[in-house]
Amino acid sequence: MGPVDLGKLRVHKIFELDSGVPMPVALPGVTAADLARMKRWHDDPAEFAATPEDSQMIFGVHSWLMEVDGLNILIDTCDGNHKNRSIADVHQLDTRYLDGFAAVGIAPEQIDLVLCTHLHFDHVGWNTRLDNGRWVPTFPNARYLFSRRDFEHFRDTNEESDHAAAFLDSIVPVMEAGLGEIVEADIAVHREIADGVWLEPAFGHSPGCCTIHARREGPEALFWGDVVHHPIQLVRPDLPFFFDMDIAAASATRRRVLERAADGDITCFPAHFRSTSAGQVRRDGDVYRYEFVPG
Repeated sequence: MGPVDLGKLRVHKIFELDSGVPMPVALPGVTAADLARMKRWHDDPAEFAATPEDSQMIFGVHSWLMEVDGLNILIDTCDGNHKNRSIADVHQLDTRYLDGFAAVGIAPEQIDLVLCTHLHFDHVGWNTRLDNGRWVPTFPNARYLFSRRDFEHFRDTNEESDHAAAFLDSIVPVMEAGLGEIVEADIAVHREIADGVWLEPAFGHSPGCCTIHARREGPEALFWGDVVHHPIQLVRPDLPFFFDMDIAAASATRRRVLERAADGDITCFPAHFRSTSAGQVRRDGDVYRYEFVPG
């Protein structure tokens, strides 16, 4: 897809990969009626059959690269290459992710700011790259901002998980290089709230999950990370997603974000929708639908 322009903002999509999960595994409770309702506005034969049991949820994994006021801001950094993970689809990857920067004419060295909506493994992986057996920052001239609640949770956890592994290979080296900053989830990171780039709390999917917002003389851009993973969740925002760490809080956050997006002049940039990914949330009776921007 080409860039999306919103006033003085320009947003590019940097693709890494697609990965599928059986729908009943990722989102138990989806019904055939839910699928039929979604298919009125979004139907992908590669994913959706008549029943959830025969359907996949295929997640796109990509970053968003925003140009604003002469700054290059990268949002969420995907899985990363050469990293040991328990999930086969993302273990020891060797993708051409970095080629996406050349395609839009912005080198990794030109990234000024890296923002992560949360610190799960598939949102921080390209924070670092392997160089002579060491993990080094991929974006050596950038400031990396990490949510305090997520940072402290994964720093202090005793769990053995891909998220904990990612903290060690994708967060710690950035901090040791002096490029990382720990921030609260409700601050302006460029200019000011409502006229710049700012964070808002979106706790639930992870302890410190946030949404990232931007606006400069045009419609607002909303980068919602993993608040909503897949279009079927616009039909069933109530259902627990299998990676949500606090199910009740994640569901409440999902409803709040979707309601705000539907009621405002907002272009959304989901972390895992496929196709062009970006679009607008619209009301559809008592739930929602999604209008993708043209390809």
